[in-house]
Amino acid sequence: MMFKASLSDPSVLVDSISTIAELIDEGNFKINKDGISLVAADRAMVAVVDWMLSASAFDAFEVDNEQKIGLNISNLLSVLKRVGGDDKLTLELKDSKLQITIQDGSKRKFLTPLLDLSQEEVPPVNQLEFTASTQIKPDVLQSGLDDADIISDSVLFDISPEKFAMSAEGDISKADLELEKGNSSLLSIESKGNVKSRYPLDYLNKMIKAAKIADSVTIRMGQDYPMKLEFKSGDKCSLSFVLAPRVSD
Repeated sequence: MMFKASLSDPSVLVDSISTIAELIDEGNFKINKDGISLVAADRAMVAVVDWMLSASAFDAFEVDNEQKIGLNISNLLSVLKRVGGDDKLTLELKDSKLQITIQDGSKRKFLTPLLDLSQEEVPPVNQLEFTASTQIKPDVLQSGLDDADIISDSVLFDISPEKFAMSAEGDISKADLELEKGNSSLLSIESKGNVKSRYPLDYLNKMIKAAKIADSVTIRMGQDYPMKLEFKSGDKCSLSFVLAPRVSD
């Protein structure tokens, strides 16, 4: 097994893994000529993470054949947190371990063991069919979640052909956010009629941390149906989440 890759701007890797670590504690990463990817569900099977860092994001990327490596994600993150903004990062497989080399003035090396993880069952999220989608600026979604957070533990998303809205209701309080078609923060919207669904805020607050890698977020959903949140950094990195709806009591 041969794999070696280096990054002179490791921030997209560090930011991706720090977001993934909010939901997933270990996973099988797939490495092939296209890049590094991970598809994994959280332990409660409420959310699925789908991440891809393309080979083109790296300065150099060498792999001889497709392989899977099991990693403890919080261990990986604790090493990646040692990376500074101007450091160069190299990942290399060595004797059943992942060697992470950080170069600034000095050269620091970390060895992380590979885990033999069983192939986790992941819900078949690629079979989902969404009836509504919108693309918005991540800071708008962040504001809507922050507003909802002071009122409730869930938030209702509402997409129609002309408008995107989020709302949360408590016993006596309510928070609403609306974007009409034509608003500069509403980049696109498509919907078959009026589609509403409610989702848990604790998960959304973890997922929105992926905004660090993206300049827009795409929300796909259906009526009382799972949601897909997609964050993309050009062609180099994509991090998306599928989240189960909060069924009303």
